[in-house]
Amino acid sequence: MPDPSELPAARGTRAPIPPFRAVKPVASIGYLILVHRFPEQFERMFRAIHDPANRYVVHVDANADPSVGAAIAAFLADYPNAAMLDSRPALWGGYSLVDAELRGMARLLEMGADWEFFINLSGQDFPLKSQAEIRAFLSRNRGKEFIVARDQALHRPETMTRVTRLVIETRKRIFRTPLPRFFLGGAKPYIGNQWMIVSRKFCAFVTGDPSVDRFKRFYRGSFIADEGFFQTVIRNTPGHGEVTGDDLRMIDWVPDGAIKLRPRTYGIADAPALLASDNLFARKFDAAFDGEILDVLEAHLAEIDASPKQAA
Repeated sequence: MPDPSELPAARGTRAPIPPFRAVKPVASIGYLILVHRFPEQFERMFRAIHDPANRYVVHVDANADPSVGAAIAAFLADYPNAAMLDSRPALWGGYSLVDAELRGMARLLEMGADWEFFINLSGQDFPLKSQAEIRAFLSRNRGKEFIVARDQALHRPETMTRVTRLVIETRKRIFRTPLPRFFLGGAKPYIGNQWMIVSRKFCAFVTGDPSVDRFKRFYRGSFIADEGFFQTVIRNTPGHGEVTGDDLRMIDWVPDGAIKLRPRTYGIADAPALLASDNLFARKFDAAFDGEILDVLEAHLAEIDASPKQAA
């Protein structure tokens, strides 16, 4: 999890968007959504991000209740531009989450050559902007990779045991051993969080280039690999877009016992901040805890879609 000293309490603002200039619009986006519970809430989020031009892949954790996958598969049957990824266990802290991301990227690449950006989400995320606004933003920002990637030893030294002590993952558990190991020769570890908006080019590279194989082998034995693998690859290999250090998510990180930080669940009191945010997405939400905030965000997006003046 990110260090609280590196993030504001709620990431909702950034530098002003540059003035409009005519650019070729992004025609399509590839989405990967990771789900392990709340299928009804997933459906609300999916409708909010759906566009017939996009491609969508959904992975349901194999450890989830079987009813979750069945409900989502039935729902997606009406969407020809969406596909289910083969379900495998996806444990917090394990490389299995990286595996789901890589398989999702590969499946999206197979689904079509028209999408330009990859966006990963969880089933408890929600968009703060319409698809037209998101495509307009990405159209103005080609050549950029929206991912947080900080020098791990410099900015998060307390997390270095994630990569310097061997970790073993089984279907149900993560075992953190005391066995030491050296980091990859000629490379430096980087860290961020799981969420990103990256180019199609990077997705093709990280899923298929042989030079990435050694990073895959190493991170299979690391802890919370999904917060370091993609960051380390993008910072230690050439040919990628500008790494912005921003994942375009509004997240309020709060302490949570043994877990250093967790994302606070947003409620209706957060509506003004969420609606005013420059971020594209926010997490996390729980309709059972506060469904009214989702009503507000859905109404906001519907109002944007109904407006004759769409994002340029």
